[in-house]
Amino acid sequence: MAVKIIGFVMTMLLSVVPVKAQEQADTLVINGSEQQADTIVTDGSAATRRRLSKIRRTIRGFDRLNKSWIEPQHYVFTAMMQVTHTYDLYTLSGTGDDAQSMTFAPDFKLKVGPYLGWKWFFAGYTFELGNISLNKLKQELDLSIYSSQVGVDLFYRRTGTEYKLRNAYLGKGVDTKVLDGVPFDGLKAGITGVNVYYIFNHGRFSYPAAFSQSTIQKVSCGSPMAGIGYTRHSLELDYGKLQALVDERIKTQTVELDSGLMFKKVNYTDYSLSGGYAYNWVLAKGWLFAASGQAAFAYKKSEGDVEGNRRAGFDFQNVNLDMIWRFGLVYNCMRWYAGASVILHSYNYHKSRFSTNNTFGSMNAYIGYNFGLKKKYREVENNK
Repeated sequence: MAVKIIGFVMTMLLSVVPVKAQEQADTLVINGSEQQADTIVTDGSAATRRRLSKIRRTIRGFDRLNKSWIEPQHYVFTAMMQVTHTYDLYTLSGTGDDAQSMTFAPDFKLKVGPYLGWKWFFAGYTFELGNISLNKLKQELDLSIYSSQVGVDLFYRRTGTEYKLRNAYLGKGVDTKVLDGVPFDGLKAGITGVNVYYIFNHGRFSYPAAFSQSTIQKVSCGSPMAGIGYTRHSLELDYGKLQALVDERIKTQTVELDSGLMFKKVNYTDYSLSGGYAYNWVLAKGWLFAASGQAAFAYKKSEGDVEGNRRAGFDFQNVNLDMIWRFGLVYNCMRWYAGASVILHSYNYHKSRFSTNNTFGSMNAYIGYNFGLKKKYREVENNK
């Protein structure tokens, strides 16, 4: 499943690169000269011409919109500076009436960096403010592709060992305040995944207007959406360190960790079908507030180690409800734009002995500049 989804994404990426005709009406550039796309024949067959024409029409269809509701992007390129806070929270818990639970999250940190965009594609690099050292265990890569009809989110995260205990419940009568904010380097987590979603009312509603600043929403409008997703989670817990930390901090009584928390490593696989709704509010000329939510029904399976018995009691296949939330506030006058956005993913796993909730996402503030006026808009400017 994952291979097919990623294959689809790569096919779309590779298909767009050579199609310079998208900006230049129906022409392609070959050896420095323009030729009509429909007349190019690589093997002398009419079938080849039809294939080229069909690919071109399919790609253009991703950005088909109603200009009475949405102003198209006038520029080919964009440059942006962005400040980002990456949010990451794990809650691990056992089960039962008096089950223990622990919540881990790293400290609040800001990252800043430049981004460049071309048509649908947007990529960049951020570095942590006030931290010039490199944490080789911590790696993050996020890539989003937005068109009017289709959106794709790709993410790869390895969180390192910078977690702190934020909240703990270890049983009735156990005071856990001494554990709040205590560093714990025995937790490592990673997630790799892709989400692909379709916007049904793409002619009037623009997701790119809110989250890639490539169009401008003229009239408030909403749209239902649906998608598919694949994620692969890995979670490592050194419960020996965790038990030692509890013993060190809680000295007034003996506390044994819940057996549901006694695992070393678990790998989760998540296949999901999602549906939701998005809405763009046009607050004033150039101003837009956007909100969307998707509920994902996910089929999940995992395998891992439980103390003393590999996979025993810890091999589960079930369906849970996950969520994806997006919020954005944008000012866009076409040449310049600025704004802020929040994107959150929530994944839930529940079984008889163990459950976990992972919420991760990013909070961004940005300012950017569009350049490289498209040919048809240059002609309009010249005719004024």
